[in-house]
Amino acid sequence: MAKPGSYSYNSRAPTGTMARKQTGFYDTIEYIGPRPQKPKRQNFFGGWVILLIAGAIAFWFGRPLLPFLRAAGTGATAEQTSLLVADLRRSGEFGNLLAAAAIEYSAHPVSYESAYYKIPYPNGDVPMNKGKAEDVLIRCYRQMGIDLQKQVHEDMVANFRQYPQIFPGVTAPDPNMDHRRALNLQRFFDRKGTDLRIPDKNNELRPSRNMADYHPGDIVVWALIGKQSADAHVGIVVPNPEGDKSRPWVVHHLDSTIKWEDALFSYQVLGHYRYPVPGSNATAAADVLRPER
Repeated sequence: MAKPGSYSYNSRAPTGTMARKQTGFYDTIEYIGPRPQKPKRQNFFGGWVILLIAGAIAFWFGRPLLPFLRAAGTGATAEQTSLLVADLRRSGEFGNLLAAAAIEYSAHPVSYESAYYKIPYPNGDVPMNKGKAEDVLIRCYRQMGIDLQKQVHEDMVANFRQYPQIFPGVTAPDPNMDHRRALNLQRFFDRKGTDLRIPDKNNELRPSRNMADYHPGDIVVWALIGKQSADAHVGIVVPNPEGDKSRPWVVHHLDSTIKWEDALFSYQVLGHYRYPVPGSNATAAADVLRPER
């Protein structure tokens, strides 16, 4: 008798006159051992649940680190960013204060959202975790005590035909959305701010291609497609993480997140402005944030 788990072989030929001739060394192979088991199907559901729970825990406890991770994404350490912002605030100049507000705002987790919202007036805003390029300006200027929603709306009420008439269905000023359109902001800065474009050889005003002409707190308007396109874009000029003002960066919100990056000339510069005009009543807001010396 064969032992369990072993093979026994029977090579005896069948008896009788019609015995079949062997075709191989062995006629039969008999397996004696445990019954083969059907493989079990893996349960993927349980594994995914564990991964989801682990991811949720990591996100929840990692939220306080987001500003530091965003700073690291620009190549700047959290300490470097903090020192730069403190230095800008220490100067007390309006442009530096606006740039400091923009750098701090760039660390906020704000997802891109261009949808129409009905918001309060004045000082109305879309949900703080949503926004787009124009909202960078609106929110940073409010840190300076300037409400662009109110100022743009008041000027459009008085001078609506002076503003672009290219937005479908827009036949009158709208305080919910007018200040959230880049071309409206550009026209407002044309009318109320300092136009920093310079004459070219034909004496036509064009934005400078020299980085040294762009200072912290300046406003840049880019054309993403063409001069008359509604797809314009805006941002705030800021120092780079090293604090080198000879190679300025920008804070802007073009896609999924706000960025503090080296992108001043990444798009066609359409306009270059400084607002408010130095010495105007609006710059008095800077005195509120000016540190004592």
